[in-house]
Amino acid sequence: MYAAGGVLAVHTERGTSIVPANRVAWTPAGFTHQHRAHGDTDMRIVFLTPSLARFMPDGPAVFLASGLAREVVLALTGPGNHDDTTPGYSRSARARLVRVLVEELREADEQPLHLPEPRDDRLRAIARMLSEDPADNATLPEFGKKIGAGTRTLSRLFRGELGMTFYEWRTQLRLYHALVLLADGHDTTHTANACGWANPSSFIAAFSAVVGTTPGRYRTRTR
Repeated sequence: MYAAGGVLAVHTERGTSIVPANRVAWTPAGFTHQHRAHGDTDMRIVFLTPSLARFMPDGPAVFLASGLAREVVLALTGPGNHDDTTPGYSRSARARLVRVLVEELREADEQPLHLPEPRDDRLRAIARMLSEDPADNATLPEFGKKIGAGTRTLSRLFRGELGMTFYEWRTQLRLYHALVLLADGHDTTHTANACGWANPSSFIAAFSAVVGTTPGRYRTRTR
């Protein structure tokens, strides 16, 4: 999936991938999934045959799209290229383009835009509270008191299940909410406050480090 405009959120049992502009989300076969568009979204989808899908990750992932990958996706999903009954690229030409796309994605950087879904009930309780209020700045010990779990146990669960610390995971969750708010038209200051950053400057720094552009520029481009 590629968002030529707007933002996509792709949900699987592994978690949620947030797909801003110039990113490609990969969902392997066998993963039940759903997607939601935020903002004025232009969504493009390319399907891979099993022979090509085997070169891709065995779990959901998000990649930075190179200029070539972007143009290949747009070419494959443009008018007349959805099936063999309308004018456009021939079947062999489309097959060559898809191979180019796979090669580009294999060389692309995987993006930290996949928010893993907790399985443990204690982590799920924390995730639910933070999803309802991303600005909640409670510490892990404070969350532990709310749900009746020790800090050491929760820290071990976050690393074991999700492969990151609680604070890394919460930053990922906040970035996910920030991308959605910006796509829906909210400004940088409102988004920073709503997602728990102390001030717009710290939000801009965190956002730019992951997305590669400032929230203001991103919002303008998305709209």
